[in-house]
Amino acid sequence: MNIAAQQAEIVSEFAMFDDWMQRYEYMIELGKSLPLIASEYKTDDHIIKGCQSKVWVHAELEKDKIAFTADSDAIITKGIIAILIRVFSNQHPKDILAADTSFIDEIGLKEHLSPTRANGLVSMIKQLKMYAIAYQTQLTS
Repeated sequence: MNIAAQQAEIVSEFAMFDDWMQRYEYMIELGKSLPLIASEYKTDDHIIKGCQSKVWVHAELEKDKIAFTADSDAIITKGIIAILIRVFSNQHPKDILAADTSFIDEIGLKEHLSPTRANGLVSMIKQLKMYAIAYQTQLTS
């Protein structure tokens, strides 16, 4: 499934819920299904800077697509990174770089996060795109 289709699926899933308490519960459930990072990658090198809680992300190039794994020590944050990984994992680096992230606004996520979590969300997106830049460079050199 491509990035736009993943995003559309997430938007429709969030639209099923009437209020933000239900959406937070859903995010927590998504966090539980996150492809977990191997313990050897839970190091300072893999921590996303700018997040209040600890978020570790690892990326690997498999064939010509990036596979992401992650974890967080906070349940809501784990749900946030799970959403991003669902959208960006197993995608081509060039597609990740070209991706629009307005689906986050469509589901109302940013406006329902504390300022520090919203900053963390931006940092997570930046980090995933940094991995995409690195692998895109590797693929084209």
